[in-house]
Amino acid sequence: MVSALSCAFVSAQDPIRIQLEPFATGLSGPVDIAHCGDDRLFVVEQAGVIKIIGPDGVVSPTPFMDITDIVNDGGGEQGLLGLAFDPDYATNGEFYVYYTAGTGNGTDRLSRFTVSSDPNVADEGSEEIIYDVVDPAGNHNGGDIDFGPDGYLYVGFGDGGSANDPWNNAQTLTNSALGDMIRIDVHGAEPFEVPATNPWVNAGNDTLPEIWASGLRNPWRWGFDALTGDLWIGDVGQNVWEEVDFWPAGDNSGPNFGWRCREGLVPTPSIDNPDCPGASAFVSPVSVHSHSAGWCSVIGGRVYRGAQFPHLFGHYLYTDYCPTAYFSLYPDGNGGFTRTQVLTSNGGAGTSCIAENSALELFVANVNNGTIKRIVDACPMDAPVVTQSEGTLTSTEADTYTWYFNDAVIPGASTQSIFVTESGDYHVVGGFANNCQLESSPVQVISTGIGGHGSEIFGLRPIPASEVVTIPTVPTGVALVRIVDMSGREVASHAVKAGSTATLNVADLADATYIVRLVDANGSLVQQRMMQVQH
Repeated sequence: MVSALSCAFVSAQDPIRIQLEPFATGLSGPVDIAHCGDDRLFVVEQAGVIKIIGPDGVVSPTPFMDITDIVNDGGGEQGLLGLAFDPDYATNGEFYVYYTAGTGNGTDRLSRFTVSSDPNVADEGSEEIIYDVVDPAGNHNGGDIDFGPDGYLYVGFGDGGSANDPWNNAQTLTNSALGDMIRIDVHGAEPFEVPATNPWVNAGNDTLPEIWASGLRNPWRWGFDALTGDLWIGDVGQNVWEEVDFWPAGDNSGPNFGWRCREGLVPTPSIDNPDCPGASAFVSPVSVHSHSAGWCSVIGGRVYRGAQFPHLFGHYLYTDYCPTAYFSLYPDGNGGFTRTQVLTSNGGAGTSCIAENSALELFVANVNNGTIKRIVDACPMDAPVVTQSEGTLTSTEADTYTWYFNDAVIPGASTQSIFVTESGDYHVVGGFANNCQLESSPVQVISTGIGGHGSEIFGLRPIPASEVVTIPTVPTGVALVRIVDMSGREVASHAVKAGSTATLNVADLADATYIVRLVDANGSLVQQRMMQVQH
């Protein structure tokens, strides 16, 4: 008798696979995507325009806002770069943008605007400047802004540009927020208030109390997990490494992510950094990618929390501006993350952001070709479910079946149902359309007594068998040996005599796993066990 102790359904494919589904075209330099709580997408174009895309992928011919006259997009990394709607937008109509103002290297500016009486058109004359940072160079402008789960507005600034952070902005908490992330309350006194829980709010001296995190080079795209509130940052590297950083929700202790003292996981000895402490002083990235592998500017993504693709749920998805793959980070159960490639190509250079709509489905912008695509599950079908009855394991329907015993393939076990006799863990990988391979959860099988006339399992040698297999002593009461395949189909039988040595010819059997059944003269099962044939 064989029993199954567990048979739970696993909804996630391991590994997952995604694909990019066309959604909208005809945009000019899209660099950011946001939503205001309804079914519209608001797309930021770098020159200074915000456009609306309906749920059908149609781009509205009338811009939501056009501030090209005040946006400095003269450099490759300058322009209108970020957009965030107030959590209470439905009531107050307020939203925030981040852009490069002025001329030359310009000023990194955070401003508040309001919508007009037309919900599809902003009041372009309503600007209130909230925060300005003079930029010493034209690159590394950061630009992403987002409201955290605490209701405060977070703004990520680049280190000021040039190379190697020559002003050491990212490791300095005074004078400027460059190389830092600030956290401010925009719902109190004008232009903002500093939350009392900010890490350096009572530091005194010249420390800027609005700074919440430091050690960033160019946090181009980052965001909060919509379920947990955890922060994920794609911090663009310099010449060697791209990195993804993680910081748990609710921890306001002031993380330092390492730049310019470290790039990725390694120190930067080419820079004269006499004051850099050891690695323990910094928050290490949870994932790094080398420029030698084709990476150049990491595009931080989002943790998928939508409802349409349950396999993707809980996976942080990200890629790079340069032509590379998409990857997933997923908790490994030990405080870290497992990294998996989920798409071999991001479609070419130009990926500029990954963001959510109000339903928490994910969309991707490409600044070069002006497209918006949707991230979808390439294998959305349900994973197989295995059930057990009287020693038979049966999978739900798939196109193909590959069975595993203790994580090793069972040779020849490729049918929907298999008969098992050995204790251990079994699972099946089902093959589906689109070259999808989905894995069932394991079934733990315990053998609770195989024979009817004896407790000792009979011998079988050699294992694996090739030409012949021998039963050294045929157990009492046995009259016949039947060999069946894993689907239960009989492939051979041999009459035997109890107490004798029986030699069975298996030369004509294909390489596979079989079940050897010993039965008595009445056809009742006495004992059985698995046998592998390998020529």
